Amino acid sequence: MKNYKLKLHFLPVIIGVCYLFFSCKAIAQITSDKIYQGITFDAVMIKEVRKGFDVNLFIERVKNDTTFYKAFKNLRLHSFTMYNDIEIVDKKDAIKATYNSITKQRVQQNCRKMLVEKEKITGDYYSQKKELNYYTAKLYEHLFFTKGTVCGADNIVGNAKQKGTTKYEEQLRMLIFNPGKRISGIPGLGDNMAIFEEPFRNKYDFKLSKQDYFGDSCYVFNAIPKKEYADEVVINELKTWFRASDFSIIARDYSLSYKTLFYDFDVVMKVKLKNTGMNLVPYDIQYKGNWHVFTKNREKASFTSIFTDFE
Repeated sequence: MKNYKLKLHFLPVIIGVCYLFFSCKAIAQITSDKIYQGITFDAVMIKEVRKGFDVNLFIERVKNDTTFYKAFKNLRLHSFTMYNDIEIVDKKDAIKATYNSITKQRVQQNCRKMLVEKEKITGDYYSQKKELNYYTAKLYEHLFFTKGTVCGADNIVGNAKQKGTTKYEEQLRMLIFNPGKRISGIPGLGDNMAIFEEPFRNKYDFKLSKQDYFGDSCYVFNAIPKKEYADEVVINELKTWFRASDFSIIARDYSLSYKTLFYDFDVVMKVKLKNTGMNLVPYDIQYKGNWHVFTKNREKASFTSIFTDFE
């Protein structure tokens, strides 16, 4: 029982469950693995465990999930309309540049092409040579825009890198789509991302609950650093909604920050996903970030992406 870090008002519920449905020894077995040190279950999840919910299997799903990344790759297979809103601000949060557009992706015979239907640009978003001035804008275009006609895309998630993918792009992909996993090649930061491994898992409190999310019954897994380690870790919060029917991720909120002599960043992202036909896709993405790299100017930016009219 000592491994449960439960709020006081849950104690009567847990005592009752222990007495009526299983012995306290059974609960001790559930939490015998070190990864559950500090985990908190709400009253609903206690009942789920009693009914046979496999906590070990669920944690493995959290660690090795591919549905989130696959949902973004599914965008390559659909026609859709996308609303893009990017804003760059200065140190005092005054607007320096903006990009606002409506784009349409059209997919025919496994080839996709993007059309710009409406576009408005302010400030120094582009240079005089029509090159992007900001890192956030480059990242955005890399993730969501298609130049020319691209054929042969798929939504297969594997370990092999895509053709032309650089080491930097692979690290960036891991940071965005697999938060919580170790990222090789980034000293300090890469190891710090592995919140389920020693010594970092002992720096976090984990909570597992069950609740409805826009009509879907979900298991909600939340990781928050303990107060004494808040200034040492990269992930400030990782909250994920897993649809109970198939364990697909339908929403994720995460906050990341880190500071060294050479770079620092503070990023918050919120992503919502839904099914269109047989595929899970993102439909609402919100980002706010503050980046600084040695020898470069600090960049503060935010963007909102809305996807509609999937075909």
